Amino acid sequence: MPAVSKGDGMRGLAVFISDIRNCKSKEAEIKRINKELANIRSKFKGDKALDGYSKKKYVCKLLFIFLLGHDIDFGHMEAVNLLSSNKYTEKQIGYLFISVLVNSNSDLIRLINNGIKNDLASRNPTYMNLALHCIANVGSREMAEAFAADIPRILVAGDTMDSVKQSAALCLLRLNRTSPDLVPMGDWTARVVHLLNDQHLGVVTAATSLITTLAQKSPDDFKTSVALAVARLSRIVTSASIDLQDYTYYFVAAPWLSVKLLRLLQCYPPPEDAALRGRLTECLETVLNKAQEPPKSKKVQHSNAKNAVLFEAIALIIHHDSEPTLLVRACNQLGQFLQHRETNLRYLALESMCTLASSEFSHEAVKTHIETVINALKTERDVSVRQRAVDLLYAMCDRSNAKQIVAEMLSYLETADYSIREEIVLKVAILAEKYAVDYTWYVDTILNLIRIAGDHVSEEVWYRVIQIVINRDDVQGYAAKTVFEALQAPACHENLVKVGGYILGEFGNLIAGDSRSSPLVQFNLLHSKFHLCSVPSRALLLSAYIKFINLFPEVKVTIQEVLRSDSQIRNADVELQQRAVEYLRLSCIASTDILATVLEEMPPFPERESSILAKLKRKKGPSKLPDIDDARRNVNGSTEHSSNTESTSKSSPSLVADLLPTNRPRPASSAPIMFSAGTMSSQPSTDLLGLSPAPSVGVSPAPSAGASLLVDVFSDSPTPASVDVSEDNFSRFVCKNNGVLYENQLLQIGLKSEYRQNLGRIYVFYGNKTSTQFLSFSSSVASEETLKTHLNIHAKPVDPIVDGGAQVQQILNIECVSDFTAAPVLNIQFRYGGTLQNVAVKLPVMLNKFFQPTEMRSQDFFQRWKQLGAPQQEVQKIFKAQHPMDTEVTKAKIIGFGAALLDGVDPNPANFVGAGVIHTKVTQVGCLLRVEPNTQAQMYRLTLRTSRDTVSQRLCDLLSQQF
Repeated sequence: MPAVSKGDGMRGLAVFISDIRNCKSKEAEIKRINKELANIRSKFKGDKALDGYSKKKYVCKLLFIFLLGHDIDFGHMEAVNLLSSNKYTEKQIGYLFISVLVNSNSDLIRLINNGIKNDLASRNPTYMNLALHCIANVGSREMAEAFAADIPRILVAGDTMDSVKQSAALCLLRLNRTSPDLVPMGDWTARVVHLLNDQHLGVVTAATSLITTLAQKSPDDFKTSVALAVARLSRIVTSASIDLQDYTYYFVAAPWLSVKLLRLLQCYPPPEDAALRGRLTECLETVLNKAQEPPKSKKVQHSNAKNAVLFEAIALIIHHDSEPTLLVRACNQLGQFLQHRETNLRYLALESMCTLASSEFSHEAVKTHIETVINALKTERDVSVRQRAVDLLYAMCDRSNAKQIVAEMLSYLETADYSIREEIVLKVAILAEKYAVDYTWYVDTILNLIRIAGDHVSEEVWYRVIQIVINRDDVQGYAAKTVFEALQAPACHENLVKVGGYILGEFGNLIAGDSRSSPLVQFNLLHSKFHLCSVPSRALLLSAYIKFINLFPEVKVTIQEVLRSDSQIRNADVELQQRAVEYLRLSCIASTDILATVLEEMPPFPERESSILAKLKRKKGPSKLPDIDDARRNVNGSTEHSSNTESTSKSSPSLVADLLPTNRPRPASSAPIMFSAGTMSSQPSTDLLGLSPAPSVGVSPAPSAGASLLVDVFSDSPTPASVDVSEDNFSRFVCKNNGVLYENQLLQIGLKSEYRQNLGRIYVFYGNKTSTQFLSFSSSVASEETLKTHLNIHAKPVDPIVDGGAQVQQILNIECVSDFTAAPVLNIQFRYGGTLQNVAVKLPVMLNKFFQPTEMRSQDFFQRWKQLGAPQQEVQKIFKAQHPMDTEVTKAKIIGFGAALLDGVDPNPANFVGAGVIHTKVTQVGCLLRVEPNTQAQMYRLTLRTSRDTVSQRLCDLLSQQF
């Protein structure tokens, strides 16, 4: 790179920077900057033409002012003119200014592109590097369209300098990440692979990064890179550090390049060529051998570089999963790290061993470290390391160690962090069910789980234990006896009461022979918990009571008195009142035979995939959850066991449908009546098959879950042509961030928002108000074309199934690029009862959400108020009050709007003034506001002054609607 001569020191810039640093206050700094901006503007507009040095100096000053956080709205053309200079320093400053200040929508992009094209065609390596750096820094779609075809030619040209090849490779990588559809695949792809053989390791490093990214998109086009990558890797790992002096980092030869080559090899399966495969195995063995050697330096940089290569090599060994010797050696190496003093190494070792535990070759080797992992679970200070230890115990579990691991997890659960308790509960429940040889142990484990962490035991867990108990005759009596004893504790968790009510209602007769658990004792025990439970649990207990009348006629009178009491028959909750009335009448008028038929024992459940496992996979993500089948999974993609992985990867049906099929009652209270005539009928009506017309959004009837599934499979409902956008609650969110945005008979949408500077995050909660699943549930955010350039919104995917009475969450990440007026629209689509439902809601993302309050003194406020006195900077509106004029409410609305409420600033104490800054990605806009109420006339005068007229107008329109 050319050296900068002493004449290019730009003394004027140094003096200006010194003046800024010497300013005693913010006001003095702003005054000095304004003085300098006026001077620069006069120089640019003056009659005298500026030479290159002066342009460069003034552009540098503008760049410095911008980096201090001030707006720069001129000087762009002068910076573009510097691109045509023949002096390196002037061209460099021009490119620097463009890279920092010019956005992709600028009108100058065409001129900038012409300057870049000239430099790329100049064959001057210094100018070409500057141009390539600028393209990569801006990375806009316009630049990708202009240069995506030229850069590959520069990259593979024979006469291109090494430094330019590096820049071209990294520039192409950047364009591929921002606009992958514009990077063409052509003849150059075969030639770029051969850059892996380049003598210059900098070129090889840049080319490897590019090839790895492109290989993930088009693996077939870069298959030949495997042999070259193995050859290059072999030369690196077998060389001495002195052979690669320029690329040796603390006695480790080219660690960054080694890591990149190992990652590239992970894009492909093991090489089929035996010689190539042997050479790669030799490389990996060498890396493992070097890890055993004593360190050549005590500095942390040496160990970090050495371990980086080691962990990437282990990741490749796990990916290939074809060399048992290497897998076991990798496991042993990781085992040594489990007790390392460095926390990060322990974390990475546990994480890698979780994957190794899924391999049939290394599973037994992983199991040998069980005591070390259990000790880590008990003694680790870092919660993230403890969580990885839980994951590893889960992954290494099999029939030989299941009881030990479950016992350790239960022991740890009592002191575990609340953030990971639910996950541990799910894993314990899965392992207990998966490896239960004796189902009495399973029942004991689940009841112990509810006792220890009842609040974190989801419905999936206790549904599942009921399903298993009903399906296994040999455990029903033991379950009834165990749950009866557990309920005698003074304090029982509500989930235990639910399990107890359900199991005793079905199998209480199996323990009724003992006087200590006679029917009346069982009933009194359950009823003693009744007043402590929630409405769904009370509904379940009422169903257990009516079951008792069938099982134990001797307690019929006692139970009828309870059902007849005012607390039941006149209960404020409609569900409980209806159950009490109907159960009472059923017990009074039905004969013994009818009662026995209607209240007969639940039939066995059909065997299905565990809903607990499905929930854990949704919680952790399919890629993070290790397989726990006895036959272990082949990590590189093939499967060695016969489990139904396809059904596992899909979202499971609702747990109600999973555990309690639609032709019989569910244990929770969402079914209106537990024993209705239609439910037990042997001749189902057409309504049960879902053949009646499905209700639309405005209709409240809710068919059964089974009906909605049948209609969804066979219906051919057309998609509605258009949907009206709901704006009912939009204005309510101008001054608040949380609340209900939309609600109808089927769906409720709630929002919880948080904003910081130009970034925001919205948590959207979709609540299913019916007892029927929403299927094919999806939501997306749509914006007008003009809004897309001002507001970036990324919506994370939402669960496609919403169970009846359940709620799912979606996260929206928002970035304000520049000021805007319109609002995005949230589109929701789902199937309910076989009919496709569409809802469109205006999303309350307004400009004031990116307001940051600013405290100001009275003197500073009015000084700034006068500075913003230009006609286009002020917007004023006089309007009639739409709500009662309350002082405290007005203050709350101004604060909720985002501005800092400034007390004692306005001479009139009845007026309100506020200040703040609107943050966008491209600029910051200061804002001052003044609200003047006239209580006699019931009117307001609102005045807003900002440095941008569009911002003033938009904020005025939003705030005036709130009073």
